[in-house]
Order: sequence, then C-alpha cells, then structure tokens
Amino acid sequence: MNRTAAREMAFKLIYSLEVQKPNAEELKEETELFLENNEISEKKVKEYVEDVINGIKEHEEEIVTLISSNLKEGWEIARVSKINVAILKLTVYEMTIKKLPYKVVINEGVELAKNYGDEDSKSFVNGILASIVKEKKLDQTQEE
Repeated sequence: MNRTAAREMAFKLIYSLEVQKPNAEELKEETELFLENNEISEKKVKEYVEDVINGIKEHEEEIVTLISSNLKEGWEIARVSKINVAILKLTVYEMTIKKLPYKVVINEGVELAKNYGDEDSKSFVNGILASIVKEKKLDQTQEE
C-alpha cells in the first residue's frame, strides 16, 4: 500500500473516531479493530496509521486551535462537517507536526475532500490549509 492509500485509510479512521468520540482507553482498541477489519497488515502502514492517530490525539488542542483560528469569522469547528474536520486534522498534523511537504499534503487533502466531501469541501479544505501555510510560514523543503 502506498502513502496515498495509507493516508486514505488514516482519514477513514479519523472520521470514524470523530463520530464515535472514544476515550483514550478506547482509542487504542478502535485503532486495532480498524486495522484488523481493513486487513491492514503491512508494518509500515500500521505504524503510519497509529502514528497519525496518536499524534493527532497528542496535539489535538494545538491542531483544533489552528483550524478554528483559520475559519471564517463567526464560525466554530462544530459547524464544520466531520468529513472536513477529519481531513483537516490529518493534513494539519502532517504539515505542522510531521513537517511533511505542504504541497503534497494539501494536494492529497483536497483529493480526499473531492472523493468524500460535498461539492464545497474541496475549496473549503484548500482555503483553510492555504491560510495555515501562510500563517505558519511553512517550508516546502521537507521530504515525504
């Protein structure tokens, strides 16, 4: 499984966790169950998905604050669809915490939005991520 497919799997799990809102104890169990149910056995893919889930959980306050501060005035993250929140959490984590190349991450986030979101998701996700790149002055030199 390539990184794009692994990222899509991570997104699906993040989305399901957004819906379920498991506590810290249940998070590990839900992650293991997801990997098992989707027959993900490749070590690199499992490690990637677990890293993303644990990393988002660990940095959740920072990630949510960054997303929230880049929403339109008067908007709250609670108004954003769970699909878009899942995409944004994944991409913001990868860009700001993992320091992956933002162009790659944004491109793949927009693709997820096209495939899973509504007709406005693509431009919404792209706009928020572009705003975060400017705010954080992200560097494009990191490698994926």
